Amino acid sequence: MQAYTKLDNPPQFAVAVESYKLVSPSIVIWIVKILPWLEIALGIALLLGIMIRYTSALAGGFLALFIVVMLVTYLRGIGADCGCFGIGEKISPLTLARDTFFILPALYLYIQPWIEQRRWFSRQRHSGL
Repeated sequence: MQAYTKLDNPPQFAVAVESYKLVSPSIVIWIVKILPWLEIALGIALLLGIMIRYTSALAGGFLALFIVVMLVTYLRGIGADCGCFGIGEKISPLTLARDTFFILPALYLYIQPWIEQRRWFSRQRHSGL
Protein backbone atom coordinates (compact mmCIF):
# COMPACT_ATOMS: atom_id res chain seq x y z
CA MET A 1 0.00 0.00 0.00
CA GLN A 2 2.76 2.44 0.87
CA ALA A 3 4.51 1.83 -2.42
CA TYR A 4 1.28 2.17 -4.39
CA THR A 5 0.58 5.67 -3.05
CA LYS A 6 4.13 6.67 -3.99
CA LEU A 7 3.87 5.20 -7.49
CA ASP A 8 0.40 6.66 -8.00
CA ASN A 9 1.64 10.24 -7.66
CA PRO A 10 5.44 10.59 -8.00
CA PRO A 11 5.45 14.42 -7.94
CA GLN A 12 3.55 14.40 -4.66
CA PHE A 13 5.97 11.82 -3.24
CA ALA A 14 8.89 13.97 -4.42
CA VAL A 15 7.47 16.96 -2.50
CA ALA A 16 7.24 14.79 0.62
CA VAL A 17 10.85 13.58 0.25
CA GLU A 18 12.09 17.09 -0.45
CA SER A 19 10.30 18.43 2.63
CA TYR A 20 12.75 16.50 4.83
CA LYS A 21 15.51 18.84 3.59
CA LEU A 22 18.15 16.12 3.82
CA VAL A 23 19.13 15.46 0.21
CA SER A 24 19.59 17.43 -2.98
CA PRO A 25 16.84 17.57 -5.63
CA SER A 26 18.85 15.25 -7.90
CA ILE A 27 18.88 12.60 -5.17
CA VAL A 28 15.17 13.14 -4.50
CA ILE A 29 14.50 12.11 -8.11
CA TRP A 30 16.37 8.83 -7.61
CA ILE A 31 14.60 8.14 -4.32
CA VAL A 32 11.22 8.71 -5.97
CA LYS A 33 12.12 6.38 -8.85
CA ILE A 34 13.67 3.54 -6.82
CA LEU A 35 12.14 3.45 -3.33
CA PRO A 36 8.58 2.36 -4.23
CA TRP A 37 9.86 -0.50 -6.39
CA LEU A 38 12.23 -1.58 -3.64
CA GLU A 39 9.32 -1.58 -1.18
CA ILE A 40 7.26 -3.70 -3.58
CA ALA A 41 10.12 -6.16 -4.11
CA LEU A 42 10.67 -6.52 -0.35
CA GLY A 43 6.94 -6.96 0.25
CA ILE A 44 6.64 -9.67 -2.41
CA ALA A 45 9.73 -11.44 -1.10
CA LEU A 46 8.31 -11.38 2.44
CA LEU A 47 4.91 -12.66 1.28
CA LEU A 48 6.51 -15.48 -0.69
CA GLY A 49 8.95 -16.34 2.10
CA ILE A 50 12.01 -15.80 -0.09
CA MET A 51 15.16 -15.79 2.04
CA ILE A 52 12.95 -14.64 4.89
CA ARG A 53 15.74 -13.91 7.34
CA TYR A 54 17.64 -11.69 4.94
CA THR A 55 14.54 -10.07 3.50
CA SER A 56 13.15 -9.27 6.96
CA ALA A 57 16.53 -7.92 8.05
CA LEU A 58 16.64 -5.68 4.98
CA ALA A 59 13.05 -4.53 5.51
CA GLY A 60 13.74 -3.86 9.20
CA GLY A 61 16.91 -1.99 8.29
CA PHE A 62 15.04 0.23 5.86
CA LEU A 63 12.34 0.87 8.43
CA ALA A 64 14.97 1.79 11.01
CA LEU A 65 16.64 4.15 8.52
CA PHE A 66 13.30 5.79 7.70
CA ILE A 67 12.53 6.21 11.39
CA VAL A 68 15.91 7.80 12.08
CA VAL A 69 15.42 10.17 9.14
CA MET A 70 11.94 11.06 10.40
CA LEU A 71 13.21 11.56 13.96
CA VAL A 72 16.09 13.80 12.85
CA THR A 73 13.70 15.83 10.71
CA TYR A 74 11.20 16.15 13.56
CA LEU A 75 13.91 17.16 16.06
CA ARG A 76 15.16 19.80 13.62
CA GLY A 77 11.71 21.37 13.81
CA ILE A 78 10.94 20.81 10.15
CA GLY A 79 7.23 20.27 9.57
CA ALA A 80 7.85 17.62 6.94
CA ASP A 81 5.18 15.37 5.56
CA CYS A 82 5.73 11.78 6.67
CA GLY A 83 5.08 10.41 3.19
CA CYS A 84 4.37 7.00 4.73
CA PHE A 85 0.79 6.45 3.58
CA GLY A 86 0.42 9.22 1.06
CA ILE A 87 0.51 12.95 1.58
CA GLY A 88 -0.94 15.05 4.34
CA GLU A 89 0.44 13.46 7.48
CA LYS A 90 3.08 15.53 9.25
CA ILE A 91 5.81 13.79 11.24
CA SER A 92 4.73 13.60 14.85
CA PRO A 93 5.39 11.45 17.92
CA LEU A 94 2.42 9.34 16.78
CA THR A 95 3.86 8.67 13.31
CA LEU A 96 7.24 7.88 14.86
CA ALA A 97 5.68 5.43 17.33
CA ARG A 98 3.52 3.80 14.65
CA ASP A 99 6.41 3.31 12.27
CA THR A 100 8.63 2.01 15.07
CA PHE A 101 5.92 -0.55 15.84
CA PHE A 102 6.20 -1.81 12.23
CA ILE A 103 9.74 -3.01 12.96
CA LEU A 104 8.43 -5.70 15.33
CA PRO A 105 7.17 -8.11 12.63
CA ALA A 106 10.47 -7.76 10.74
CA LEU A 107 12.37 -8.48 13.95
CA TYR A 108 10.20 -11.52 14.67
CA LEU A 109 10.74 -12.91 11.15
CA TYR A 110 14.47 -12.40 11.57
CA ILE A 111 14.85 -14.15 14.94
CA GLN A 112 12.13 -16.81 14.57
CA PRO A 113 14.30 -19.30 12.57
CA TRP A 114 17.04 -18.96 15.19
CA ILE A 115 14.54 -19.69 17.98
CA GLU A 116 13.20 -22.73 16.09
CA GLN A 117 16.73 -24.01 15.53
CA ARG A 118 17.50 -23.73 19.25
CA ARG A 119 14.29 -25.58 20.09
CA TRP A 120 15.15 -28.33 17.62
CA PHE A 121 18.65 -28.79 19.06
CA SER A 122 17.23 -28.77 22.57
CA ARG A 123 14.73 -31.50 21.66
CA GLN A 124 17.45 -33.55 20.02
CA ARG A 125 19.68 -33.25 23.08
CA HIS A 126 16.90 -34.26 25.45
CA SER A 127 15.72 -37.18 23.31
CA GLY A 128 19.19 -38.73 23.43
CA LEU A 129 19.87 -38.52 19.71
